[in-house]
Amino acid sequence: MPLNRTIREVTEAIAARSAETRAAYLEKIRAAAGNGPKRAHLSCSGQAHAYAASGADKERLARGRAPNLAIVTAYNDMLSAHKPYETYPELIRETARAQGATAQVAGGVPAMCDGVTQGAAGMELSLFSRDVIALAAAVALSHDTFDAAVFLGVCDKIVPGLVMAAASFGHLPAVFLPAGPMTSGLPNDEKALVRQRFAAGEIGREELMRAEMAAYHGPGTCTFYGTANSNQMLMEFMGLHLPGASFVNPGTPLREALVRAGVARVLEITEPGDSHTPVGEVLDEKAFVNGIVGLMATGGSTNLLLHLPAMARAAGIILEVEDFAAISEVIPLLARIYPNGLADVNHFHAAGGLGFLIGELLDAGLLHEERRTVVGGTMADYTKEPKLIDGRLRWLDAPRRSLNDGILRTVGAPFQPTGGLRQLSGNLGQGVMKISAVAPEHLVVEAPARVFDSQEAVRDAFRAGTFAEDVVIVVRFQGPRANGMPELHALTPPLSVLLGRGLKVALVTDGRMSGASGKIPAAIHLCPEAAEGGPIARLRDGDIVRLDAVAGKIEVLEADFDSREPAPAPPRRNGEGLGRELFALFRDNAGPAGSGASAII
Repeated sequence: MPLNRTIREVTEAIAARSAETRAAYLEKIRAAAGNGPKRAHLSCSGQAHAYAASGADKERLARGRAPNLAIVTAYNDMLSAHKPYETYPELIRETARAQGATAQVAGGVPAMCDGVTQGAAGMELSLFSRDVIALAAAVALSHDTFDAAVFLGVCDKIVPGLVMAAASFGHLPAVFLPAGPMTSGLPNDEKALVRQRFAAGEIGREELMRAEMAAYHGPGTCTFYGTANSNQMLMEFMGLHLPGASFVNPGTPLREALVRAGVARVLEITEPGDSHTPVGEVLDEKAFVNGIVGLMATGGSTNLLLHLPAMARAAGIILEVEDFAAISEVIPLLARIYPNGLADVNHFHAAGGLGFLIGELLDAGLLHEERRTVVGGTMADYTKEPKLIDGRLRWLDAPRRSLNDGILRTVGAPFQPTGGLRQLSGNLGQGVMKISAVAPEHLVVEAPARVFDSQEAVRDAFRAGTFAEDVVIVVRFQGPRANGMPELHALTPPLSVLLGRGLKVALVTDGRMSGASGKIPAAIHLCPEAAEGGPIARLRDGDIVRLDAVAGKIEVLEADFDSREPAPAPPRRNGEGLGRELFALFRDNAGPAGSGASAII
């Protein structure tokens, strides 16, 4: 099937817009590749420092002829998604030695969990932790003693930050090694119902805690389709994973075999040789377009609307909000994974998973097939899935039909004809809305506004019983420059309760929602933000706001709106406590949400 016209035109527009920055980027990484790793040029003292703790690998490192592989890890044993990485370094080193190479842990990066910090002060560090991760990974690689890298990261800001760092060291070949999802526990819809009952005061904290522990019960990513699992999808669509690696559970023989295969593959694409594949050349405009296609086809996390532009800019590519909107118009929604359905990612994987999905999109001409990946072939390689047969890892064709059409469908019979995200614009600025889980009757909401400057104030109003009629809840001064753009997912249970009472409810904010945001219609990432004097700062209680996801509009229906003075920013405590004072530099220099909200790119 020929490439879809819109996909081709968007790709061409991105390439033209990025011609100057991409050319400069490629020149930079090719110059770095030409210089080669510096370890052979280090002083004897410098080399001794680099090899001192390497035991049996010291002699091989000192000779400088074999590839040396950097391990950049987000391991910690507090977070389930990153606990599996505890054992990866030794596995990687063993595999590298068997290939005649060496591997060293170059450094670690922080990995925080939005699930832990939802509604708490630590969430105000969350988005900027992505930039910190990119900086920390750059420090890890700055010793310039490596020929290639493997990146160990899974969750929300970790993968985007690691991709930004990988792009900055784009002359190095690189493979991303996932950890996989935890096995299925308490179904996500049951967990959500318990949360709603707690928010409504029907049950106590002890019952809530039992449900949460039954849902989050072991190592691996959370099983709903939030940002972490959207990241894993993205890495396959962009060609940075081995095919089918994303959703294999931790602690299984297949997962170990995939780790070993990833190490073997990154060494194969390391100089010298015809297979040499710098990661910066994999991260081209086709890779990012394919990533957006995957995001739309699966109804993935809205957080990737922030992360993809930042990742792309690190590789000299400029994405605009309009690119997402245009692609969404031609990409059908092919997956229903919680919160967009009842299934979790394990069920999705069993139904055919990414191999089936990528095959469907390729057959329909909706993906770039001919492009560089770490595998070395084309995107057709990603229509295969890994199997352990007689102890050997093989890739076999993924199913060509869905094994459960309540979870996974064909292009000819999608869940909806367009993608899971919708661009919004109007006199309130520009924002986005996740529509894949929103019922059709809630895609248009017109109601009086209630304006708040914090999510705590919304929850207080809910507990006081003040929401008795249709309402558009506005939470402003939540953008990157105001307070670091925390997720407002803690509002989901009370808003779900209001929706369940039969009210028309919507959220409008210059902040962001969780990757698990679902059935509540929410206009998020509004730009310009309130802290920059954006239109949302002119809203008042009682203003009639119309959110129309069908027409792509977000408007306030008040004649004097444009002439009003914006409200001043409220006094904030976010400059102090829990390390927030250290992040003033990021808040003061953050770009707008539409270009990634980064302070460093």
